[in-house]
Amino acid sequence: MSENGTSQNNDNNDLLDALNNVDNVKVGDVVKGEILAIDDDQQAIVGIGETGIEGVVPKKELSAKPVDDIKSVIKVGDVLDLVVISRIGNDKEGGSYLLSQRRLEARKVWDDIQKEFEAGHTLTAPVTQVVKGGLVVDAGVRGFVPASMVSDHFVEDLSQFKGQTLEFKIVEIEPSENRLILSHRAIVEKQRAAQREEIMSKLQAGDTVEGKVARLTNFGAFVDLGGVDGLVHVSEIAYERVEKPSDVLKVGQDVKVKVLSVDPERDRISLSIKQTLPEPWDGIEEKAPQGSVLDGTVKRLTSFGAFVEVFPGVEGLVHISQISHQHIATPADVLKVGQEIKVKVLDVRPDDHRLALSIKALEEKPQSADDNEGNSNANRSRSRNNGGSANRSRRNNRNAAETSTANAPEESTGFSLGDLIGDSLKKDIENQENNND
Repeated sequence: MSENGTSQNNDNNDLLDALNNVDNVKVGDVVKGEILAIDDDQQAIVGIGETGIEGVVPKKELSAKPVDDIKSVIKVGDVLDLVVISRIGNDKEGGSYLLSQRRLEARKVWDDIQKEFEAGHTLTAPVTQVVKGGLVVDAGVRGFVPASMVSDHFVEDLSQFKGQTLEFKIVEIEPSENRLILSHRAIVEKQRAAQREEIMSKLQAGDTVEGKVARLTNFGAFVDLGGVDGLVHVSEIAYERVEKPSDVLKVGQDVKVKVLSVDPERDRISLSIKQTLPEPWDGIEEKAPQGSVLDGTVKRLTSFGAFVEVFPGVEGLVHISQISHQHIATPADVLKVGQEIKVKVLDVRPDDHRLALSIKALEEKPQSADDNEGNSNANRSRSRNNGGSANRSRRNNRNAAETSTANAPEESTGFSLGDLIGDSLKKDIENQENNND
């Protein structure tokens, strides 16, 4: 056979081999690719194994990370593991394929994540973006965290999580659709459950601990004790009356609290802020000595008097008989809740937390014609009958005391009938007994 015939036969054989190899290269196959050249379009021309077929690797298909210059990451002669993405061109003899190293790496990542998911493991990854409805996470592949799965409570501003590396539970995985749904909330809830169990096992009523205000409601404040929240009812925030917790507390504020009760079965902890504060009645004898004049605010009005706050958490009673020199039917006739007034301290009882106050003691007693006539008659009566003065004095004192306390029940005023009558009646009785002797 001539040389020309032999050469033609060899060419035919090479063509048949190439056609057969083209049929053997399928989309999805993992192949070895040797870098043959790098063109001006930043694409790598590779030879696919020993098939004699060429493929193309665009710059964006080299890595999941951005590549500025393809020559900085590969060079002619390098051999890469690549996945066949698609066929390009219709020339079977010179058939060419689109190849990718990035997608092959992603496939391996998907396989690893699938194994972690099946084993019930978590993964740790950085948050790369904040998008509408949640967070984007770089887990080697794109992961998405819905806003409802970011934390165990509503987060208004998700931007605080950008750049943070967090632990996630794998909720859903579908490699064929490039869908990976993650949850950080599940991790937070699990951590809090463990912290709650540990804290509640150690916490006891009477303990004083540090906390941070986590949430405010109309009925109180929830304080984070380091993984477990306790409730400070609005009545336990301060000794003075608090209308709204937000008036005196702020979210994030550090506070000291006293543990009132721990109920593991109901998962509740009751706390108090005010019981860590100085007792408002401490040193009241120095702050409000008998005879002193204080500024106060009318807090409550009753049929028998007015309760006036003179210090935060300290209220005293102005009995109806001590409101005015004039006769009044009810305290509401001359006073209003919230009114600022001055009062004089008549009596101080620290142990009983009681203050007796007076408004009229600071006012000048008005003189009238009836008062002058009464005084003249009393003087003439005393000059005519000194022997009956003690009896009349005793009756007058008794009548005055009974009149002033007629509308003041002991359990409401905090003072007994004898307390309100005072010592004058007792002295009159002793004087009478001495005269009889």
